[in-house]
Parts: sequence; C-alpha cells; structure tokens
Amino acid sequence: MKDLVKKIAKKLLNNHLTIAVAESCTGGLLCYQLTKISGSSNYFKCGYIVYSNESKTNILSIPEKMIKEYGAVSKEIALSMAKETWEKSSADLGISLTGIAGPMGGSFQKPVGLVYIALVGLKKKLCQEYNFQGSRREIRSQATQKALEMILETLD
Repeated sequence: MKDLVKKIAKKLLNNHLTIAVAESCTGGLLCYQLTKISGSSNYFKCGYIVYSNESKTNILSIPEKMIKEYGAVSKEIALSMAKETWEKSSADLGISLTGIAGPMGGSFQKPVGLVYIALVGLKKKLCQEYNFQGSRREIRSQATQKALEMILETLD
C-alpha cells in the first residue's frame, strides 16, 4: 500500500487537489494510509469515522429514513456518505466506505465481506460493490486497498 499512497500523494499535491474520507467498516484505516506521508496536510482535508447509523445521521446528515430503506451497507448510503463528505469538507474528492467486516453482522442478502466504496468529485460520481473474503482484518485491509486504487484511478 505504501507505493500506492505515495503515487496518490504525488498526484494530489502536483494537481493542488484535496481529499476527504468517510469510513464505517474500515474504522479509520483509509485515513491512516492517506496521512502516513509527511506533508499530507496539504492534500488531506478531514476524515469522518461514522461507524454507527446514528453518527451517519448526526455527522454526515444521512437521513434515518434512507438508512432504514436501503440499509447502512448499500450503494445509496455509500454514495450519500461520499457526497456529504465532499460537500461538508469542500475537498476536491470525497470517498466513503461502508460494509460488513465480520465475523458477525452478515445475512444472506448482505454477507460478511460486502463493502461499498463510493467517490464523488472532479465531475465523477461512482460506487463499486465488493465481496471480500477472509478475516475481519483481511476484509478491512482489502477494502482500504481497493479505496486507494479507486482514488488513484480517478486521479489518472
């Protein structure tokens, strides 16, 4: 991940762009990765760890009704999290992750390993669905890796 973060940092800095993050299932791992590099304050605006539904509503203004309708782990919530993060932070890019890292919490419709990663900004709005396998640590790590890859692809 280190080389990926260096590439992202270079692109953000060279293009005078900023990023903000909203994380649920990864609990701050993406923020950690993006701020490992000295000087990251020049591109990293802020990070929200909105693990509970209540925090998604109180911090990111995601309507409770929307969470009840789609579930916290859904494309709609991931996109809303990214959009709200982008708007609240005034960053050039807003990215969000929401999912089920396990080992509990999954269901037939939404199994452990289901993660949505959304990105808003730079005239883009996208959301990817992933079904990761492995332990809780592995799922969180894979989700963080994919989020970094999504950021880099967006910046290319």
